[in-house]
Amino acid sequence: MSIKSDNWIRRMAREHSMIDPFEPEQVRQLDGQKIISYGTSSYGYDVRCAGEFKIFTNINSTIVDPKRFDEKSFVDLKADVCIIPPNSFVLARTTEFFRIPRNVLTICCGKSTYARCGIIVNVTPLEPEWEGHVTLEFSNTTPLPAKIYANEGVAQMLFFESDEVCSTSYRDRGGKYMGQRGVTLPKA
Repeated sequence: MSIKSDNWIRRMAREHSMIDPFEPEQVRQLDGQKIISYGTSSYGYDVRCAGEFKIFTNINSTIVDPKRFDEKSFVDLKADVCIIPPNSFVLARTTEFFRIPRNVLTICCGKSTYARCGIIVNVTPLEPEWEGHVTLEFSNTTPLPAKIYANEGVAQMLFFESDEVCSTSYRDRGGKYMGQRGVTLPKA
């Protein structure tokens, strides 16, 4: 298994629609303004966050249970910026839609710009033949409110190509998060 370079990522995006929409270069400015970068990097792809957020709230004093998740645990927000309350948590999704090839494993990692502000992105695998918008999990580990920006870079995808094709892919298993669109809550 080997990590894949920018040339491989560009070829896979072009030939197999692996990432849509796809930015073949690293974007660092938008309309003349500096932004947190997104697009193809040396050995990965920096994804953007869509302006669709679910902010954890304790209004209903609900217990967080992944088997019986109460949707009232979140407040929905559509905006260009999301303020994560201190020591709290937000769900979002990538702007990009992914189609992972059968011989590729993809890992979602946080960007250092956010990590240096105490905002942690959960490390998430995208299994072979999974497709959909990636639901992103942001934790604000600080005692202060923290800001994340829609339509700017928030996480990096790393691609690992195997020498052989897996015997059972995410699609073969009928994975419960297959084809997800929008921010997807936990499913039992």
